[in-house]
Amino acid sequence: MSENQAKYSADSIQALEGMEHVRMRPSMYIGDVGSRGLHHLVYEVVDNSIDEAMAGHCDRISVTINEDNSVTTEDNGRGIPVGMHKKEGVSALEVVMTKIGAGGKFDKDSYKVSGGLHGVGVSCVNALSEKLVATVHRDGKIWEQEYQRGKSIEPVKEVGTSDKTGTIVTFLPDKTIFQDVNTYSYDILATRLRELSFLNKGITITITDKRNKDKDGNDVHEEFFSKDGLVEFIKFLDNTREPIMKDVIAFEGEKNGVPVEVAMIYNTSYSENLHSYVNNINTHEGGTHLSGFRRGLTHTLKKYSETSGMLDKLKFEISGDDFREGLTAIISVKVAEPQFEGQTKTKLGNKEVSACVSQAVSEMLRDYLEEHPEDAKTIVQKVILAAQARHAAQKAREMVQRKSVMSIGGLPGKLSDCSEQDPAKCEVFLVEGDSAGGTAKQGRDRAFQAILPLRGKILNVEKAMQHKVFENEEIRNIFTALGVTIGTEEDSKALNIEKLRYHKVVIMCDADIDGSHISTLILTFFFRYMKELVENGHVYIATPPLYLVKKGAKKEYAWNNDQRDSIMMKFGDGCKVQRYKGLGEMNAAQLWETTMNPEFRTLRRVDIENGIEADRIFSMLMGDDVPPRREFIENNAIYANIDA
Repeated sequence: MSENQAKYSADSIQALEGMEHVRMRPSMYIGDVGSRGLHHLVYEVVDNSIDEAMAGHCDRISVTINEDNSVTTEDNGRGIPVGMHKKEGVSALEVVMTKIGAGGKFDKDSYKVSGGLHGVGVSCVNALSEKLVATVHRDGKIWEQEYQRGKSIEPVKEVGTSDKTGTIVTFLPDKTIFQDVNTYSYDILATRLRELSFLNKGITITITDKRNKDKDGNDVHEEFFSKDGLVEFIKFLDNTREPIMKDVIAFEGEKNGVPVEVAMIYNTSYSENLHSYVNNINTHEGGTHLSGFRRGLTHTLKKYSETSGMLDKLKFEISGDDFREGLTAIISVKVAEPQFEGQTKTKLGNKEVSACVSQAVSEMLRDYLEEHPEDAKTIVQKVILAAQARHAAQKAREMVQRKSVMSIGGLPGKLSDCSEQDPAKCEVFLVEGDSAGGTAKQGRDRAFQAILPLRGKILNVEKAMQHKVFENEEIRNIFTALGVTIGTEEDSKALNIEKLRYHKVVIMCDADIDGSHISTLILTFFFRYMKELVENGHVYIATPPLYLVKKGAKKEYAWNNDQRDSIMMKFGDGCKVQRYKGLGEMNAAQLWETTMNPEFRTLRRVDIENGIEADRIFSMLMGDDVPPRREFIENNAIYANIDA
């Protein structure tokens, strides 16, 4: 018997309970310990306040990022009960804060519907915080309890009197858990809180950042309030797209005990933008509520189109995709006991919800079409154009497939492939221009790095019909080089991601305005046509240096002006600074050591933190509406040449 086998006994089995298990395996509870998990802590606390609001006991929620990066949330709800819990023998507040799975949302008399994806509640936040202070205003008094890493320091104590009710929670994330990312992003939190205000109309939600000041010297602050809910949400999402109809089509009601809200509008774009929610959670994998929406939409619009006679001259069948081109829609349902499926548990599985949403959409759409005949005609004309474009796109897809078969090994002629056969070990660089492509080919490691040069700026897919996208040579080369299937006529957005030939797809462009534009064009293409690549973490952006600072035999690269100045100060007088205007100005060895060598390079992985916001920003940056784009660039660029 080996020494290790001898040591493995009953005493080796660890029984971790509750808060200890959260700290040992935090990713099981909040998804990860990166940016997403860090921000999820705030969402868990805010979800409790939203539950109070949905139950009709709260109409104001505030979130404050404090100077030390702790976060304070406050609501004017009923306040967490502080009385003695019979079973646990301590205050109910302490039970809620220290017991996984404890809380009022499991009692259907307290909350009929509750938000939150993981359902672990504020106790999980407590476990992953260096310090947490809970303050409750209730029954004319103020109660408080402090915790460290999930454990109470002392019993709940009365600290004053109050004429209001509500709960205040202040917590500081534990840096030993969140080692790589432990600073909150104002923009990420503000985007989520704005989203919650649209999904829960009538609630005022504020966010304040005490770490930063506005132009008047005050703390950065925003207030979100929506009177019309999803109707306003649609207008916010589509503010850079041109509508083809006068009003937003909306429905709000209850079908078979399931509260359903739907809002939709058609625009002149060629993309479909469907966003679905269950109990305020964005179900980006869809589910039965989304299936019900599509069925209700297709059935009602198809019946109206056929009855109107507008399809009589069409020589082919209309498909479901045709009815959704240029459509922006939001579907929000509240489900008492949601059953989540899918890879990230954001796909609704409750079968009964499908019929509820389908019925609601059919009624909403039927009434609107009858009352707005001009808009109805415009929508059907849009559908017919989409069908014609789909047939043209099918021919373009077939051309791509034929070209793949005719190419050597089915790959584009410009692709310099790698010798490694395992996709998990392979990476491909999409390089701007033949000159930089040639340098990259010389500098790369041929074993696992492939190079695909792109000629100039690829097509802006945000403003192009689908068949134009598939006819574009550079885009065809990307599809073919990556090895993914473009999709079938029945499901034009299907992506055969298991055939992906490289698990790292790296966009490598010049560090200037043109290079940034090309990167954005490529990212827009990936977001609209290969979204799964981004969602699965396969897309990266290379970061070539801006400067080379030399003095004698000493040299260092700088990626920004501050680094350049710091190096120049360190080297002293007599430095020579070379500004790289493009990748082609570097020789192969320099490109390898700064941008391509896995040991020293910096790759930025492209993540979609919030799909709704990503859709809005891509539409704004790559669409036709200039003023919002100009404002975005002015607010977000450190150095930008405004050329709109």
